[in-house]
Amino acid sequence: MAAVAEQTGITTLPAYLDLAEPDLGGAVRQLADAGHASAVVVPLLFTEAFHATVDVPETVRSVTESVPLQLIVTDILGTSDDVAQLLRESMASSGIDDRASVLLFAVGSSMPAANEAVVDLAVRLTENRRGQVRACFGTCSPGVADVMNGLPEPVAVVPLFLTDGLLLTSVRELAAQRGWQMAEPLGERAAELVLLRYHSARLI
Repeated sequence: MAAVAEQTGITTLPAYLDLAEPDLGGAVRQLADAGHASAVVVPLLFTEAFHATVDVPETVRSVTESVPLQLIVTDILGTSDDVAQLLRESMASSGIDDRASVLLFAVGSSMPAANEAVVDLAVRLTENRRGQVRACFGTCSPGVADVMNGLPEPVAVVPLFLTDGLLLTSVRELAAQRGWQMAEPLGERAAELVLLRYHSARLI
C-alpha cells in the first residue's frame, strides 16, 4: 500500500480482517476524521473463498453502519491474466529456468472452486514454458509433499502470496534443504494490480 501511495499520491491505508491492526473500522474512522467522504476497499485476496465471499462483505456492511463514509468494494486481486503475468515476471526476475518444474504455492481453501482457480492458474503458467507448473496448498490437499516427488528436477517454488508469513516459512525451509529456487512473494509488484482494481471500481 505504501508503494501505491508513492506511485500515485492517493491516500492509502492498510486494514486487516483479523490477526493484526488496524481493522477496517479503524482505518475507515481515520479517513473519516481526516475529512474523506468515500473510500475504495481493495480486498488483497487471490481467490473467491470465505474471506472474499463472507468476511469482506460482512465487515464492510458493519463498518458502514457505524461510520459515515461511503465504501466502494472492488474485485479481489484474483487469478486472472494480470496476476499470471506478475508471476511470470517474478519467475524471470528470480532466475527460474524455463525448464524447471514449478510448485505454485497458495494458501488453499475449504471451497473447491477457489482451489480450482489456482489449479487453472498453474495450467496457464505452464503455457510457453518447458517445465510444468503444479498447484499445491498450505492448508489443504494437495500439499507440497503430495506433488513434489513426482516433479522432475530442478524444482522451484513460486508463492501466490503478497508477503511472508507462517505458511511460507516451512516451505522456505524445505526449499533450502532440497536446494530448490524460491521466488519472493509478490510484494510491491502487486501495486499495479491494486491500482487496476481501484480504477475499475471508480469507473462504475
